[in-house]
Amino acid sequence: MENVIAAAQAIYTDEQRMLLENFRKMAEAEFAPLAEKYEDLGHPPDADTLKSLFAKVEEFGLISGLIPEEDGGAGIDRMTYGILYEELARIWADLAIAVLIQGHAVFAVNLLGDAAQKETYLKPLLRSERICATCISEPEVGSNVREVKTRAERKGDKIFVTGQKLWISNGAQSDFAIVVCNLDDGISMVIVDRDKGGYESRELRKMGLVGASTCELFFDRAETTDAHVLGNSGGGLFQTLKLFESARVFVGLTSIGIAQAALECAVKYAQDREQHGKRIGGHQLIQGYLADMATHLDAGRLLCQRGLQLLDMGVRCDTQTSMAKWYATEMAVEIAGKAVQIHGGNGITKEFPVERHFRNAKVMPIPDGTTEIQKLVIGRNLTGLNAF
Repeated sequence: MENVIAAAQAIYTDEQRMLLENFRKMAEAEFAPLAEKYEDLGHPPDADTLKSLFAKVEEFGLISGLIPEEDGGAGIDRMTYGILYEELARIWADLAIAVLIQGHAVFAVNLLGDAAQKETYLKPLLRSERICATCISEPEVGSNVREVKTRAERKGDKIFVTGQKLWISNGAQSDFAIVVCNLDDGISMVIVDRDKGGYESRELRKMGLVGASTCELFFDRAETTDAHVLGNSGGGLFQTLKLFESARVFVGLTSIGIAQAALECAVKYAQDREQHGKRIGGHQLIQGYLADMATHLDAGRLLCQRGLQLLDMGVRCDTQTSMAKWYATEMAVEIAGKAVQIHGGNGITKEFPVERHFRNAKVMPIPDGTTEIQKLVIGRNLTGLNAF
């Protein structure tokens, strides 16, 4: 297994391999025990703990990495960022989801924010002093941003936000929210402070990723101001779709990390477990399973890495990022399922981690656009015809 991993990493630069090795040592020592702890507790870390975890991953640039050094970020190219992010997902997928949301909030505020917004929101995010939730989906609205029902009403220089948001990561721990809503001049992004404007959150219980906060947020005339409109007023649809283009690759990489962890468990079990007088890894059917798993995993990783490179080039790549998200997330479910099968009865017990990897993998085809939505995006870009 080590030879296979080394060969896959041969395309990395010396600097990337060194960063990965250092990050792996830290994450296995500090994050792996916490992954088990919060899995057993069945709930995510509190806000103060999550901020300390963000500060730790930021030592490697995983919060600020997507913005340039001149703007206060680590200025990491997306390929390098993705290599480290995948490793985090392999060790603790729940934290990877939280980092994904926080890192893309940093990216959004830096890209769209004015000087005052960067001073008030970006700098505390970079210092891991505040947590942001990005609010797009709603109870009756999933991937179609055009249909959001949450409304924002202007009265003088004040804005009052009313509506419900669903499937919001980091919602329980958030200090402020970027809310995609209908303002009078169209769909916009509006920043709402929890301690000033006010909103409530309700944690949702999920089958997997139980250590990652997923909430329903309630805005009841939550108060903010014109100065808190992020980017162009009325430009929220385009801005949201551009964020999707990047985020979908990292959802795919989350699944790559989960699948890698499941494959490693399956290989080790196949090497150790004996049945019918031999280790089960010596049976042809098991080797066939493992070969399928490893090949699909590499294919998914390469799709994601192509997406990262295209994003760094600054070219439109929503077709490629949708391919990466669709294939990687569905592939992870298949790999984790085969890992459970290789473990037999042990695979469905909580005594072995493949049970957790399967539940975590099964969640991933849903967020940031379901598999079906990704296929419609690809089909629309191929034909020029919109099916939704």
